[in-house]
Amino acid sequence: MTAEERAAELFARLATGDRRALARAITWVEDGAPEASALMRLAYPHTGRAHVVGITGPPGAGKSTLVDRLAVELRARGQTVAIVAVDPTSPFSGGAILGDRIRMQRTLTDPGVFMRSLAARGHLGGLSPATAEVVGLLDAFGFDVVLVETVGAGQSEVEIMELAHTTCVVVIPGMGDEIQAIKAGILEIGDVFVCNKADRDGADRTVNEIEMMLDLGHMGEPGINRWPSETEGAQASQSADGAAAPDGKASVGARAGDAALRRLDRTGHHSAEELGNVASYLTRAAAHAAARHGTANPGDISWRPPVLKTVAKDGLGVAEVVDRLGEHLTFLKETGRWQARREHDAARRLEELVRERVVRATLARARAVGDFERLVRQVADRQLDPYTAADEILRSHWGG
Repeated sequence: MTAEERAAELFARLATGDRRALARAITWVEDGAPEASALMRLAYPHTGRAHVVGITGPPGAGKSTLVDRLAVELRARGQTVAIVAVDPTSPFSGGAILGDRIRMQRTLTDPGVFMRSLAARGHLGGLSPATAEVVGLLDAFGFDVVLVETVGAGQSEVEIMELAHTTCVVVIPGMGDEIQAIKAGILEIGDVFVCNKADRDGADRTVNEIEMMLDLGHMGEPGINRWPSETEGAQASQSADGAAAPDGKASVGARAGDAALRRLDRTGHHSAEELGNVASYLTRAAAHAAARHGTANPGDISWRPPVLKTVAKDGLGVAEVVDRLGEHLTFLKETGRWQARREHDAARRLEELVRERVVRATLARARAVGDFERLVRQVADRQLDPYTAADEILRSHWGG
């Protein structure tokens, strides 16, 4: 039986809801088995329906406990859930403890939940090399929501932003300079922020500092903001002091002003001139976040990332997190970002595959005729620089 035939046989079982077939398929993909490519070709037409939610944050933030509680809440609402938990690996043995199952006891026996741990295997970015393919298989299997928990993320481990439709950033009080962490990349990737372990001292300060940074680039209330058009804004006339119109609506300018005032109240050390041109104070991170979530322009729909407090071990605040994750999915579909994201993902994945296969084929050709080893020796002996050597390989084997 060929690899294609074995893949077809396994996918037929997977399509009937066979969980053992799903587990075997994930193993093939993770191990790079010969059947993996054929299997993914069969699965791809059935993907694109699940809501992929990334859960990321520093080590010790309680991500696994939060994921467990989120799964319980989603199941209570009638949704099926798949969990992909990425664990760090030893730089020496390559092994992983895969200990997330210890923290996810509530869902392990639920037939509506499927969990798989993946080893990062030295891959940077907080994920494993096979995470995207595994998520694709879970999507094709028919799960409503796929929760992807990353390795404890550092400042540059933001790869989850490219994989997930909704990225939930988990922070905890007492981690030091929260503003520095935000500037390092957290603000740009977060669609929902969760301050877990909120029963600790400093939780309110952590929430306020994240809100302050979000105010630099976003106007309106947390969640979906439907900004009235110019005509609607004129109808909902606003007095000079910002009082609400008789129908209860406020103009775009008044709502933006309110957001700026909230920011000024928090910081307490900026001049009132900020009210006239809040945009001039945008940080690079806030500007990036505003572009990701939409801006407060008349007639637009924008998303202001909510900042929520939870105590995951006790289940406190988890229901609101699930509410906001669902609201963000609605935002994506209402604004056309869901379809745009599909096109972006298709372009990114196609580019990755072409790059991977070109590199593999080029190096295989160069090794087959001895060019690679010859050039390696010349570069090592400083007879040739690596840039010229790379150009020679490309010219010899691709005519470039």
